Amino acid sequence: MSPEYAMQGQFSEKSDVFSFGVLLLEIVSGKKNTRFYNNEYDLSLLGYAWKLWNEGNIWDLVDKVISEFESDSKNEKEIRRCIHVGLLCVQEYAKDRPNMSTVVSILNSEISNLDTPKQPAFTQAPLITHDVGNKISLNDVTLTNFDGR
Repeated sequence: MSPEYAMQGQFSEKSDVFSFGVLLLEIVSGKKNTRFYNNEYDLSLLGYAWKLWNEGNIWDLVDKVISEFESDSKNEKEIRRCIHVGLLCVQEYAKDRPNMSTVVSILNSEISNLDTPKQPAFTQAPLITHDVGNKISLNDVTLTNFDGR
């Protein structure tokens, strides 16, 4: 969900671009954004991708199946492009994201001069996680059953 929709209820074509960027990063990493939790850095999938991008270490993000399959520099370049486009699509402000036709042109290698992505939205881990490793939940919940007398 794009930040402008989550925070202000505003929806636009750039909201779809945000969702596409999340999907692209999920495909490359082999991990679902809603299930990702990085214990070491307390980061979401977007935050972890951003951290690795800044460190120049994007191959730690790539799913092992993809990295084992990747056998030549052309595939490596395409994977790098997918991560770059994914990060461009998940930027916090809608005005900074490309539109979908530009994304398609980039992925088709029709555009080679790409902007540098800015920090994405939602980089910290979510407050609620669902069965992530040894963590069941980060919040405490009490359920009470009401029984009649």
